[in-house]
Amino acid sequence: MAEQELNKKDYFFLSGITPTEPEWLWYPYIPRGKVTLILGDPGEGKSTFALNLAAAVSKGERFPDRTEHAIGRAVIYQNAEDGIADTIVPRLIKANANLGNIITMNESEDTATVYSFVLSELLRIYKPQLVILDPLQAYLGEHVDMHRANEIRPIMHFLARLAEISGAAIVLIGHLNKKGDMKSIYRALGS
Repeated sequence: MAEQELNKKDYFFLSGITPTEPEWLWYPYIPRGKVTLILGDPGEGKSTFALNLAAAVSKGERFPDRTEHAIGRAVIYQNAEDGIADTIVPRLIKANANLGNIITMNESEDTATVYSFVLSELLRIYKPQLVILDPLQAYLGEHVDMHRANEIRPIMHFLARLAEISGAAIVLIGHLNKKGDMKSIYRALGS
């Protein structure tokens, strides 16, 4: 085995990093340019919460806790479990959303994934403030085993970089496993 030399470009010391404060879409819950994970059991209102959040950002209205205003901007909302015409749009209308600011990827021919060219292009073109993938498990891709850390970590790294580069707050909705005897923080489905 040939010896490899360590190159100065392969590492750096943290002493050269200037600390910064995160920017917030909604302080202190959802930072801009970062990934936020929302987990819960079925029926706890994760999708309803996500739709109300999308509506607030699309319209520039106050967030659900009424503490501050969102910025009326584009939102990407992708949902694999509810019908668009009979569930998502009526809920967004009820939440007073600006439907002209809410974008969804067409999944009639291909399933969207986190690595989708369409997602990257929508982020580049429309510069949304918020991206919601509901549930994350539906957008990992058919060859990803969500219970294997070595398959999930690159996806999370990719999403973190996508959020950082675009400045969008990326919110992932996730399910909990059925082990009710554990604390919720330990019940995230997958790795």
